[in-house]
Amino acid sequence: MKKLMMMAVMFVASATAFAGDSDALKAILKAKTYAEAETLLKSSLDQLASAQEKAKAYNKLVDLAMDEFNAQSAIVTENQVNKQMGKEEKPVDQKAMTEAAYNAVCAGIECDKYDQQPNEKGKVKPAFADKNAQRLFSAPRFQLVNAGQEAAQNRDNASARKYWEMFVLSDAAPIFAASDRTQQKEFFGQVARFAAVYAYQDKDMEKALQLADIAMKDPQEYEGCLNLKLEILGDGLKTKDDSLSYCNKLKEIYAEHKTDGVMEKLYNTLLGIGEKDAAYKVLNDALAENPNNFVALADMGLGLINEKPAEAANYLKKACELKNDNAALQTYAGTAISVQAQNTEDPTAKKALYQEAIKYFDKAKELDPDRLQSNWGYNRYNAYYNFYGEDAPETKQAEADSK
Repeated sequence: MKKLMMMAVMFVASATAFAGDSDALKAILKAKTYAEAETLLKSSLDQLASAQEKAKAYNKLVDLAMDEFNAQSAIVTENQVNKQMGKEEKPVDQKAMTEAAYNAVCAGIECDKYDQQPNEKGKVKPAFADKNAQRLFSAPRFQLVNAGQEAAQNRDNASARKYWEMFVLSDAAPIFAASDRTQQKEFFGQVARFAAVYAYQDKDMEKALQLADIAMKDPQEYEGCLNLKLEILGDGLKTKDDSLSYCNKLKEIYAEHKTDGVMEKLYNTLLGIGEKDAAYKVLNDALAENPNNFVALADMGLGLINEKPAEAANYLKKACELKNDNAALQTYAGTAISVQAQNTEDPTAKKALYQEAIKYFDKAKELDPDRLQSNWGYNRYNAYYNFYGEDAPETKQAEADSK
């Protein structure tokens, strides 16, 4: 009698458990294909009784998508064996395999969103998290990387962005928090950069910036993606308000990323909106921190050539000491010294300055004889004219060199 009573209790408990499944969930769980289950889920999501039912429904989508993905993966594996044995290979539906991978990852993330919510007792007891993290993180996501590469090669930018963006953004999903990222470490940042570029080309600035920020976490992609981020932020500036907003963003970025590229962009932007003092302060602050900052020295020198040529010459000469293989910089240094000479009354001092300028112009000529990087010709001739005189053979040669 007692045994029968225990069986009755067990039966009642079992019946109670099954009673928890709503009709909407039962219909979804009976679906045979991903498309059928997805349609049912979209139309009946609000009818599902709890977060746990929604998690169960989305897990069904994961199961169906993974069935398709695994079926194609099995053919790929079989073909590898057949190839070694010289047997005929079976056709693989790569498109179906990729869409299944994409669908599985999407559904898995949605499943986890509900799976992590408290149940009717107020406790969080995820039923699918571990299994889905294990089966989704690597193979399906890596399929998206390969599919994105193939789409890019075929100039299908929309698909390349779709797959690469999902691969990158899914990495931050809570379900994958504990996943091993060793295998993707080598290429993750690069894929994020590619995805950011495609988003930028689509003028989806918010997503492009998000992806660029992710890519910047890879040391190999940091500098390139920082420049990309600056380009995205500076795209489409039309009004002074746009420029002011851009300038403020640059200040925020420079506070976080003290790179020469950001510094120079901020300096030029401040000059562009008429804030000359603020622009020079950016350079002066950089030089106070590092007196040998080549970019700050060069920019300061270029900015002061006409206004304060003597100061400009000092900055440019120091920049030339740091990097003596830049023909344009040598030309600017010679030009600054020549302008300084023009403003000097003392004939002896004037001639000495032109002589010094000639050294820099000659170096520019040596580095860039065809004037592909810098047009040193006329300024060099002018320095020779003022130092040697009009009829000197050196001046005549400099004149010929300038043509």
